[in-house]
Amino acid sequence: MEVGGNGGGGLPVNNKQRAMIPNKGRGEFTRNPRKDSEGLSESPDLEFEYSDTDKWAAELSELYSYTEGPEFALNRKCFEEEFRAHVSDRKWTELDAAQHRAHAMRLLDGLEVIAREKRLKVARAILYMAQGTFAECSSEAEVQHWMRYNIFLLLDVGTFSALVELLNMEIDNSAACSSAVRKPAISLADSTDLRVLLNIMYLMVETIQQDEPADKPEWKIIKETFRAELGSPLFNNEPISVMLFGMVTKFCSGHAPHFPMKKVLLLLWKSILFTLGGFEQLQNIKVQKREELGLPPLPEDSIRVIRSMRAASPPASASDLIEQQQKRARREHKALIKQDNLDAFNEKDPYKADDSREDEDDNDDNDNSIEAETFPIERDEVMPPPIPHPPSERVSFPKGLPWAPKVREKDIENFLESSRSKFIGYTLGSDTDTVVGLPRPIHESIKTLKLHKYVSIAEIQVAKEEEFQKTPLSGGEEEVEMCATELLYQGILPSLPQYMCLLDPQIALLKILLAAAPTSKAKTDSINILADVLPEEMPTTVLQSMKLGVDVNRHKEIIVKAISAILLLLLKHFKLNHIYQFEYMAQHLVFANCIPLILKFFNQNIMSYITAKNSISVLDFPYCVVHELPELTAESLEAGDNNQFCWRNLFSCINLLRILNKLTKWKHSRTMMLVVFKSAPILKRALKVKQAMMQLYVLKLLKVQTKYLGRQWRKSNMKTMSAIYQKVRHRLNDDWAYGNDLDARPWDFQAEECALRANIERFNSRRYDKSHSNPDFLPVDNCLQSVLGQRVDLPEDFQMNYDLWLEREVFSKPISWEELLQ
Repeated sequence: MEVGGNGGGGLPVNNKQRAMIPNKGRGEFTRNPRKDSEGLSESPDLEFEYSDTDKWAAELSELYSYTEGPEFALNRKCFEEEFRAHVSDRKWTELDAAQHRAHAMRLLDGLEVIAREKRLKVARAILYMAQGTFAECSSEAEVQHWMRYNIFLLLDVGTFSALVELLNMEIDNSAACSSAVRKPAISLADSTDLRVLLNIMYLMVETIQQDEPADKPEWKIIKETFRAELGSPLFNNEPISVMLFGMVTKFCSGHAPHFPMKKVLLLLWKSILFTLGGFEQLQNIKVQKREELGLPPLPEDSIRVIRSMRAASPPASASDLIEQQQKRARREHKALIKQDNLDAFNEKDPYKADDSREDEDDNDDNDNSIEAETFPIERDEVMPPPIPHPPSERVSFPKGLPWAPKVREKDIENFLESSRSKFIGYTLGSDTDTVVGLPRPIHESIKTLKLHKYVSIAEIQVAKEEEFQKTPLSGGEEEVEMCATELLYQGILPSLPQYMCLLDPQIALLKILLAAAPTSKAKTDSINILADVLPEEMPTTVLQSMKLGVDVNRHKEIIVKAISAILLLLLKHFKLNHIYQFEYMAQHLVFANCIPLILKFFNQNIMSYITAKNSISVLDFPYCVVHELPELTAESLEAGDNNQFCWRNLFSCINLLRILNKLTKWKHSRTMMLVVFKSAPILKRALKVKQAMMQLYVLKLLKVQTKYLGRQWRKSNMKTMSAIYQKVRHRLNDDWAYGNDLDARPWDFQAEECALRANIERFNSRRYDKSHSNPDFLPVDNCLQSVLGQRVDLPEDFQMNYDLWLEREVFSKPISWEELLQ
């Protein structure tokens, strides 16, 4: 059964879930058989486990659009022609390792031929190898086994470097770019060469980064070498990610509309993930950096805490509240019926299947919705006598809140300053140790605050940067660890001109995200992201149109998934590497209207988006190349799969919420943007998704703006406030729920952002702009011998007129040798 379902976005009702109700007689909480134990709603929790990526098979299948299906057979044909021309009629799976290697080398040589058609044919043969030589396999597991074997073989013989060179040639192919610009409609055929190359590269990166315990030792060495090469400036003197960022920029500028952007973004995402590391590696790097800086360990493992959390009940929508009021009116009418009819009504067994759904739904709505309205006075007057229930069991509450509270140094300073002003009448600035003259309870409060004080890596980095700026000479040279994150930042920094926003890679990503958002409307000036999904000949039947419609929607969902993962990974890695690298990227995103863009994305029926069934499982790789395909019908396309939710869409939503949290955290002016853009009702609707991690980040965003939403909003959303209290980390002394914090002040967006921009520019100039260093801070050579011994390149006109210069500057001027000697 579903409630509130329009467009397939309803919440499935699980009648077995129960909610806690108070036992009025004893003042305890007891378990009502008809309610869930934690005030949860009717719908079950989504069994979703957040991770860096989906399952390997799903990530492989999302590389291909359904329109590319016929190309699998074409790849096989190209391979078999090459194979039979040089090898006997034996199968690929029957050859030994030496023969495999010899044929791989032969194909690699074929990539260097001049003829374009021949080169494409060889590339398709290599792609068939990377796809696991599926014609000789009988199961998906066998295809994946041979994929892994073939890809390690291809990497070992040097295929990836050759592919990068070919990709660079295709990027610089001005003839293809100008032809695509002039075309009124671009299709799959315009990007054939690029798609084949990107398919091979993606399969190699995606397959090699998978952790397999049974891998050979030499494969593990190849994997680590490949990881280091991928993040180093070995390809065209830049990391592979920088080259792909260049493709994104060129596509968004309109100079290369034929680029297959979905494949570029997927390869970019997996390259960043492989070279920089995923969320587990981020946590390990964070722990290691805190140890190196002498900071105390993290109070808890955030990944483990989030995975153990349970979802809260979703909020009631306006339609639900109206429905509740209508049911309440009907119930009031029932309360006024004759007593004999009322007695007969009470004699009904409440647990029978034919019980009135009306009363059950009404109770569920009133007890379970986060902000369901209650009218206790009216309820006591008109409700019929309570139906007796069997004895209930006690509920065991969790021992504590999921997160340890944190306090910043600034919070302690503010608390001491206000306490001194109140009790003594003077302040001591940033002194947090002197407590003379303060009452004993204040001493205890300060002790508690210091016990939970948390110093972040970012605070240490900001303090060090301030020291470098204050003492440029005595501060010494900064030791910069040339890790993959640092190399990537240095690679994309020149491509981030501050006044050329259209060429900004992050802003280019946002333009694509805007085009792929389900709420976006087609505009003449928007970019075309469907170039690598539309066929040459448009569909002529209803079935073909339905299939293409599913393919287009799936294509957009995959693009949103890739962009959200790229932005989140970059923000998190830059923040760990240096806070000002993170702030630089974050500020570009804010200036490019990333905050309203994400809010616009969530301003839709989010349950419909998360439960969307835009996939045709029988056409997914590798299933489609192993099994006999059944005949597709309109009914089978409409039915979709049997999954409770769409993994990629839920993953995208969580990523976008995390990005929004990162952009607004500790930024008063950006928090006020959330208020100005009226994000509260949009975010409340997102709470309908019963997934703990997604709800956590929604509640975080609601928490930071609660103090600005007014007393009436807080009064009518008390269950949302309770959910925030239960699930979001507490900051001691943070009056988030009352609106009397020091930060509840008028905001000046421009002043705050300009101050941050100045700090970022000073950091980038000091650390990376060596050519424009201040000459006053350069070292001076005072040794006469070394100065005179330096070779000075004189200009040609000076050398021709050297005699004149000697006569004018030396011989004709009197020299006082006595003064020189003194």
